[in-house]
Amino acid sequence: EYSYWKSVWRNFLKNRLAVTLLILFGCVFLFTFIAPMISKFDVHDLRIDNALMFTQPNSEYWFGTDNLGRDYWSQVWYATRASIILAVSVSFGQIFIGVVIGLLWGYVRKLDRLFTEIYNFIDNVPTIIYMTLIAMMVGKTFTVMAFAMIGFGWLATARNIRNLVFMYRDREYNLASRCLGTSLWRILGRNIFPYLVSVIILRLALSIPGTIAYETTLTYLGLMDISLPSLGILLRNSRSYF
Repeated sequence: EYSYWKSVWRNFLKNRLAVTLLILFGCVFLFTFIAPMISKFDVHDLRIDNALMFTQPNSEYWFGTDNLGRDYWSQVWYATRASIILAVSVSFGQIFIGVVIGLLWGYVRKLDRLFTEIYNFIDNVPTIIYMTLIAMMVGKTFTVMAFAMIGFGWLATARNIRNLVFMYRDREYNLASRCLGTSLWRILGRNIFPYLVSVIILRLALSIPGTIAYETTLTYLGLMDISLPSLGILLRNSRSYF
């Protein structure tokens, strides 16, 4: 009794490095929730004490303090949690939209011209310009910028999926399915999508750290909300003290 998804899972488990890194990523993510519980300070109510500016790590301040004497431990772990949640949410959104559009783009020939023009229109302008305009005209909140990153981040995935769908759309079993009157979404979901799983996982694995780096850049440039700590804000606040 053969199952495609069981086969995928077994092959993944055989890759010990991938499994180890996935467990490590999960542990880091879980610790971002545990760290505030064991912290001596509340990230939402950090006291400012200039006398403690740039204190070295010690038993009281485990990561030391910043230029205002605020505890770094609570800030770093809160910022890491915010960045990971944002990165995972944005990455899944980008992959989902990219896969759906890529499948339609590659399989339905009537839509090829439309999606190609949309791709060229968005891709020919640097994304940072779009993000700057959205931050100035709509807002700098995490929610707004997350939707903006999803809205402009699906292009590479969609293009990649589209090129792969071209390789499979006219194979004999797909031609037979069309002749039998099989619905479009069933063909895409059952006949083509399983061949794309490895590529989708790879794109997702690359998208998460890429989104964290992009969020850090946007915050560093002042294009995201700075009311609560994030990795970009910590870098931005300390750049004058390197």
